[in-house]
Amino acid sequence: MELLVHGVGGTTPQEMLGDPSIERVTGDLTAAVYRRRDDVDAETRPQDYADKPVPEAYSWSNLTSGNGARALWLMLLPFMVANLAHWMRPADYGPRLVLARLHGVLVRLVALSLTVLLVAAACEVALDLVAWQCAGSTGCAAERSWLGFMAQGPSGEGGWWSQPGRRLALAAAVPAVLTLLLWWLSHRTWAAYESQPPLRRPVDEYDREARHRPALCLPGFWYGKRLVARLRAAHTAAGLLTVAAALAAATTRYDRTAGGSTALDTVGWLTQILVVGCAAWVLYVVCRRGRKESEPDDALDRITVRALPGISAGVLLLAAVHASWSRPRWVSRGGGPPGDEAFAVLVVAQGVLVAAIGVLGIVLHRRHPEGRTALKGLGSASVAMLACALGGVMSGGVTQRVGDWLDGPGTPGMGNGLIEGPPVLLTWQSSAIPVMLGVVLLLLLWFLLQVSRRSRKMTDEVERSYPGARHDASRSRRIASVVARAALTDATPWLVGAAAAITLLLGGAGVLGAWLTGEVPGRAADGQAAVVDGFADTVQALGSWLIGFAFVLFLTWARRAYRDPSARRTIGILWDVGTFWPRAAHPFSPPCYAERAVPDLAWRMATWTEQTGGRLVISGHSQGSVLAAAAVWHLDRVTRRQVALLTYGSPLERLYGRWFPAYFGPRQLQDLHEQVDRWRNLWRVTDPIGGPVRVDGGAAIDRGPLVDPLEYGRTLRHPLPAPILGHGEYQADPVFDEERNLLLLSLRQRESGPAPGPVHAGADERAAADLPRQGTPGDAGEDGADGEGAGAQTDPGRSSS
Repeated sequence: MELLVHGVGGTTPQEMLGDPSIERVTGDLTAAVYRRRDDVDAETRPQDYADKPVPEAYSWSNLTSGNGARALWLMLLPFMVANLAHWMRPADYGPRLVLARLHGVLVRLVALSLTVLLVAAACEVALDLVAWQCAGSTGCAAERSWLGFMAQGPSGEGGWWSQPGRRLALAAAVPAVLTLLLWWLSHRTWAAYESQPPLRRPVDEYDREARHRPALCLPGFWYGKRLVARLRAAHTAAGLLTVAAALAAATTRYDRTAGGSTALDTVGWLTQILVVGCAAWVLYVVCRRGRKESEPDDALDRITVRALPGISAGVLLLAAVHASWSRPRWVSRGGGPPGDEAFAVLVVAQGVLVAAIGVLGIVLHRRHPEGRTALKGLGSASVAMLACALGGVMSGGVTQRVGDWLDGPGTPGMGNGLIEGPPVLLTWQSSAIPVMLGVVLLLLLWFLLQVSRRSRKMTDEVERSYPGARHDASRSRRIASVVARAALTDATPWLVGAAAAITLLLGGAGVLGAWLTGEVPGRAADGQAAVVDGFADTVQALGSWLIGFAFVLFLTWARRAYRDPSARRTIGILWDVGTFWPRAAHPFSPPCYAERAVPDLAWRMATWTEQTGGRLVISGHSQGSVLAAAAVWHLDRVTRRQVALLTYGSPLERLYGRWFPAYFGPRQLQDLHEQVDRWRNLWRVTDPIGGPVRVDGGAAIDRGPLVDPLEYGRTLRHPLPAPILGHGEYQADPVFDEERNLLLLSLRQRESGPAPGPVHAGADERAAADLPRQGTPGDAGEDGADGEGAGAQTDPGRSSS
């Protein structure tokens, strides 16, 4: 059998099988295996398939796209990026994996801070800006009739809801409902996507002492039910406690002033003690344990899962009742919900955690350095920093835009509007956005200049790769430009690292500026030189609009996906890359489709080989090659020896190997090569995603770089210009059929005779002597394609041999 797995963006089963008439063999509307209608009963007619495979197509595109509502998962982007940081640590080969576990704890704490940041931003909007400032301002409330029922006069007169505590208690429903919505979404998506039982098999070969075994081999890797449930309970409780803390802080400030009630003050102290106690419980749950992968983690910690959110909800209810108690003399004049203090603590805590993750990454990388690891071990810290930046942009965008809307003609924080505005720290952070964007644009321009310079240098090399062709300068430049742009992927880590470093520095500068001055940048620069004053006013105004524009852009893109299938497909591609990994750090991140797809593929391969005794080739393109590799690892050792692997346009080493070295590093890819019957990988230098695998030991896995375009100009056989294929249409290259035939021939030889030893390029050519041939198999990627693709990437048109 040949099992086809498509890549990012999704390809229909009809396209994969080359036949419009297909039937679903197994699966559902979300993910399924299909066959051509003529092949449905192939197992009953083995004589008809003596010299050809039974083709099957696994379609998983509906796991990441198809429903317009899933575009709203864009709002969970910071959570997804934080979850990615968990998997980016360098490998830890120590006897107790202490540093790896500590790394997991730190990333989970960063993820928890993002949940608190989101809920704190909702509290800032609902409790502070709307209920406290606007409803307490006669001018602001007069312009908004929907706030009339809770408006408060200058002397505190008004209706029942006009007392500040009652307004705050009512507004607390907004962040509380947001927290419960996140809990419901996480629970629902777990049941829909990640609850598939893993393949049960003997685990004697996965002894805990065998640290050299890849983690993806472990039977519980793709089933983290217990951890997700614990984290979901902890993050839900953290959100509810954040709302309770905001309410308790505002009410207890008033109760402790002269004339306050002693009884209410006592209840306020009790509420704060309960908030601190439950927060300590949340931290214990988050830090206590990570994933258990040696076996499927089916058990649930029912006390934690049920009691922690329930008790936290009770504390929030107590805080709301306490805030609603009558305080006739309370007027909205300062002393409202904490703003600068809370956000300053969050920003500083995130910076400290990211710095600690960076130190751990450097230590782990120096223990076992891998030359192509992204940012030399700092990849996890950089991505965690970007997750914090995204959380700041999204939460700050809401507060800045709402503050500007409520402030009327004035500028928030400048003292010329209807309300005071958002916390000073958020304004400083938004003012740093134009500076960061300016630096990032300079970096992008530098990269573009490098692409232009490299494409000019490669024009002659492109023409030399097509000897005998009539060369055209425009065609050569176009091919060289595609090759140069594709090579930018290898420079992405340094762009990510630079953006993370700039974010860390500007975030620290914002905290320091807010702490030293206590004023927004525009007012803090008053009296300074005209250039400084003008720059501060400009970045403050521009930053407010930019941060709001970024948030509106997210909403617009998500809304467009309801009506535009192409937009849904684009968002699906983003999710294909970002949600491959299980939710090990943040339970509110978008669901992991691989926890459904990998067991599907493993079950299909294992059951088919057991029922028929046959052998199969699993063929994966792009992200499908990553799913194929993970599924093969998930099989038992005997079944793996009945499987051959064909990958093309594969990011296994170029992206996953560099960014996730603990799971797709050189040792792990070498292990995969040793476990399967055979493995061949096709790649092009025009492909911005796929690349060579580069395993050690001299094994002939890579075939490439393939010729692209297949013809330079117009010929008798190709009267129209051949397209530059790049990342797509690998099946259009004659080399694809050749390599697939070699794998099938190898499986047939293994079935009819003793198992051959390692097969190298020379053996490939001898085995294929009687097959139709177009081109020559090559093994570039072992020696010539090492080091950022040097050597191989300078020869775009030649298939090495």
